[in-house]
Amino acid sequence: MKFQVNRDVFSEAVSFAVKLLPQRTTLPILSGILIQANADGLVLSSFDYEVSSQTEIQADVEEPGTILVSGRLLAEIAGRLPNAPVRVSTEESRISVNCGSSNFTLLSMPVEEYPSIPEISGESGVVPAEEFATAVAQVAVAASRDDVTPVITGVQLEVREHHLGLVATDRYRVAVREIDWDGGAVAGDDSLTALVPARTLQEVGKTFGHSGTISVSITSRDDRELIAFSADKKTVTSLLIKGNFPPVRRLFPDTVDNYAVMNTAELIEATRRVALVLEREAALRYTFTADGLTLEAIGSEQAQASESIDAILTGEDTVVSLKPQFLLDGLGAVHSEFVRISFTKTENPNKPGPVLITSQSSREQAGADTYRYLLQPNLLLR
Repeated sequence: MKFQVNRDVFSEAVSFAVKLLPQRTTLPILSGILIQANADGLVLSSFDYEVSSQTEIQADVEEPGTILVSGRLLAEIAGRLPNAPVRVSTEESRISVNCGSSNFTLLSMPVEEYPSIPEISGESGVVPAEEFATAVAQVAVAASRDDVTPVITGVQLEVREHHLGLVATDRYRVAVREIDWDGGAVAGDDSLTALVPARTLQEVGKTFGHSGTISVSITSRDDRELIAFSADKKTVTSLLIKGNFPPVRRLFPDTVDNYAVMNTAELIEATRRVALVLEREAALRYTFTADGLTLEAIGSEQAQASESIDAILTGEDTVVSLKPQFLLDGLGAVHSEFVRISFTKTENPNKPGPVLITSQSSREQAGADTYRYLLQPNLLLR
């Protein structure tokens, strides 16, 4: 095999192909990147049985062929090559990479032992790329990082008519976002769901966020349910997480009469300041009254803190204790100058229900409710 390719194009393609590979794998062969050279250019692929990445780029191919080489090593080399065309050739089990005055020789890996890259046929629908990337960033923060319960480490994608819903939870909070979906449910079903690992979805959002549109395909093959995201001659496939995602949408209230509105940036900064004295895992006390909002942190004996900011309260005075980082995650995702924090009720009048965080266009005008973040209060300080 022998080809020449633009340095920047090659480096970006290799980086994309290896980005989702695990840092460590029990099978060394899965750490490789497969490069196929043909008359149309290069196809670069990686696969670890759970997630795959594939991209096509242009190249001047003198001799077609296929090689398998250590992915991360090639990515590091490609990212540091001088500004000159890259020439790659093979001789027996050795791969030569030449660029300007830089020369590298790498050992090839056995191509015949590499698994077949998943093939996805058909298209389930199309989403706006920038909107999808924003939605993933807003929702994935609420996904669990505890692998003990895999079903909540993913983001549930729910297709209904012309809308795609994204839902994530870690039992302590729930994040939901709705975006446009151009397509329909498969085989005439009135709904379509896919539970995608949050880490994979986050990389898809970052990679395809400026691609215009993203094609999404969901398919079953050999008892394996797969989802594929494609844009700009790049494709990422992922195995879906098996299991039933908890029915967390029913936790959201239809209406809430008791809520407060405040400036988002002011609340973020006040929370960060007052939380400085907290012990790890401790909560902040938020007291909402007609006079505004008071934040209080009772840290150790050596340090306490409090701060008051403006807030417009509708309904009765309310006190809740919230983990500051969980609150900050929600506030950072509303993307509006003002934020509404609504207080739900429970059957026990002394026990506050979850707080609902939504955007607010102005002090008086509610924002679009396409993003909602429900946070369970921490009762340690009550």
